[in-house]
Amino acid sequence: MCKVFILDTDKRPLNPIHSAQARQLLRNKKAAVVRRFPFTLILKESRPNSPVSPLRLKIDPGAKTTGIVLVDDTTGEVVFAAELKHRGFAIRDALTSRRQLRRSRRARKTRYRAPRFLNRIRPGGWLAPSLQSRIENIKTWVEKLRKLASIAAISQELVRFDMQLMRNPEIQGEEYQQGTLAGYETREYLLEKWGRQCAYCGIKDVPFQIEHIHPRAKGGGNSITNLTLSCEKCNKKKGTQDIKEFLKKDPSRLEKILKQAKRPLADAAAVNTTRLALLEVLKKTGLPVETGSGGLTKFTRNNQNLPKTHWLDAACVGKSTPILNIKGIKPLLITANGHGTRQMCGTDKFGFPSRHRTNKQIHFGFQTGDIIKAVVTSGKKVGEYVGRVLCRATGSFDIATKEGRITGISHKYCSATHKKDGYSYRF
Repeated sequence: MCKVFILDTDKRPLNPIHSAQARQLLRNKKAAVVRRFPFTLILKESRPNSPVSPLRLKIDPGAKTTGIVLVDDTTGEVVFAAELKHRGFAIRDALTSRRQLRRSRRARKTRYRAPRFLNRIRPGGWLAPSLQSRIENIKTWVEKLRKLASIAAISQELVRFDMQLMRNPEIQGEEYQQGTLAGYETREYLLEKWGRQCAYCGIKDVPFQIEHIHPRAKGGGNSITNLTLSCEKCNKKKGTQDIKEFLKKDPSRLEKILKQAKRPLADAAAVNTTRLALLEVLKKTGLPVETGSGGLTKFTRNNQNLPKTHWLDAACVGKSTPILNIKGIKPLLITANGHGTRQMCGTDKFGFPSRHRTNKQIHFGFQTGDIIKAVVTSGKKVGEYVGRVLCRATGSFDIATKEGRITGISHKYCSATHKKDGYSYRF
């Protein structure tokens, strides 16, 4: 488990503590629970002179899941780890559905607003909503963690590949660029670019060799645009032949390879677009921000013999990574669910109106999405249930627990343990 965050009575972050210490504080009634996820205590006294160790927040942004870790740089101890699952694809599908519905209304000539004119100009730095949501999710959690821990610096994996190093392998000025890491950057990029298969025969799941499309013996360089992947058999067979001579009997494959080789690094740059926008958001926090590449992350992770997970990738981001102590750490799994929908008319599976939703969201002090604890003392459903609640105006709630959905629980038996914040949690 992760360590427990603790605040003094003035809500000043203190050093995170072990779960055993947290239990002792609760038993002695010296602290109270202020948040369930991540689990946080607040002391009943002020400790303005208590020393606090600065922590580093490390982030590994991903298309579907982002790794978030808090590390003590002096000891290498991982204090907190989480994996944040984004909802970008859900947003994309919702926008597609909205676009189709509006198009169908236009086709039926039942338009409810005047046609748009020149009002579709996008502002500078605009990102698609599915990508913007990912940045907003990370920004939200950076702000949350800054309130719970003393964060002094941030590390972010900015790019998956070191573009400058791969374009110009002879670049000077950084020692690591002349060492093993340069090979890591190149190999990882080539595996992605060429689909993890031999460019000449298409074989997969075999050891690959880095092959020069235009041989060095005939003037070819070491630029990434002149490199591809080849199995040992094809590499030996090609030797120092020019690719046009080697594939003269297979013109379609020749054309495909030359086209793929000339393709600019735009694909990787597109992947990095949101990371650059995220970097600007992190800089606005006023904290020093360190950046690193995906190749450096993998290099560090392999050197420390750590498995491949999102949170461990985050822990290995940047050059500042010490020898990590991950003993007993279990990441908090966070899923972004959004804050519901504004759709007032519910439909059946055929799209016809079947029910009407009310504007009122809070019923008897609860709203759908709250995590509650229900202790039922009478009736057919006697027991204790913990889970997300579905509220009704009648006061008869449903609770989604690990064992399944429990229906018809009265609001009188319920107490909130974590208010709805747009995320769901599990370990």
